[in-house]
Amino acid sequence: MDKAPRTLLPTRRGNRKKRFDVVSNRRFDVIRKGLLHSHWRDPYHLIITLDWPRFIGLTVVSYVAINALFALLYLLQADSIKNARPGSFLDAFFFSVQTMATIGYGAMYPQTDYANLLVSLEALVGLMGVAMGTGLAFARFSRPTARVLFSRVAVIAPLNGIPTLMFRVANERRNQILEAQLGVSLLRNEITQEGEFMRRFYDLKLIRNQTRNFSLTWTAMHQIDESSPLYGETLESMTEAETDIVVTLIGFDETVAQTLHARHYYLTDEILWNMRFVDIFSTKSDGRRVIDYSRFHDVTPV
Repeated sequence: MDKAPRTLLPTRRGNRKKRFDVVSNRRFDVIRKGLLHSHWRDPYHLIITLDWPRFIGLTVVSYVAINALFALLYLLQADSIKNARPGSFLDAFFFSVQTMATIGYGAMYPQTDYANLLVSLEALVGLMGVAMGTGLAFARFSRPTARVLFSRVAVIAPLNGIPTLMFRVANERRNQILEAQLGVSLLRNEITQEGEFMRRFYDLKLIRNQTRNFSLTWTAMHQIDESSPLYGETLESMTEAETDIVVTLIGFDETVAQTLHARHYYLTDEILWNMRFVDIFSTKSDGRRVIDYSRFHDVTPV
């Protein structure tokens, strides 16, 4: 079996074939049928995974809705709020806001037993709401996040005479990721001897898959030899099999003392054949080394 050819070039990024399993934000986009699990049955996970605009929007909507509900309850009994305009929803709403936030009453205050019971209930709801809201906000802020930069493309080029799959990784922060480990998997469609369709996963062995101190850049390399799942593959065969490369990085962030992770996907047309990454290292006159991240994604023909 021949080694992968080195003269084929992929199609343009603008002509990328849309895939059913990977979307632009590099998450799996799968329609789940027959699963009874609902996001609302796991509200903590749902709230933690919301982006910040939606989280803030949900908080505002919940705050307004709860105060509106209590305002309607206050209006069920006429003259339950002293100095409030009779039947005024706005007065009842702002009275509810003052109660929930324990601001302290000004001109309006409860004057009936019914209103005092509602005030007691709302004060408890407000106390629990502040506790849960603070905890959720802290949980979101305290989640470890990785600022890891992956090269937009992977390349296949000769290295010591052996075709090698390569891509770049960089730590965007000015700290260190300790005991960083890279895992690379190959995903492709296959038909078994029995004629069944399968989406197969193959682990790709890297020349070096771990670094004790990941602070700058890292070029991951997988040699395409006879033991490699990519051995004998071509651009056409990879495209036909809808081949993807999945990369995961796990490490220990020295700043927050927590384990963090990052991932990236390379589609078939993001794997460039017979190309090599440009050198981004240089040395200044005083001997200090310089990394030019503006050329981090640049490649050049072999």
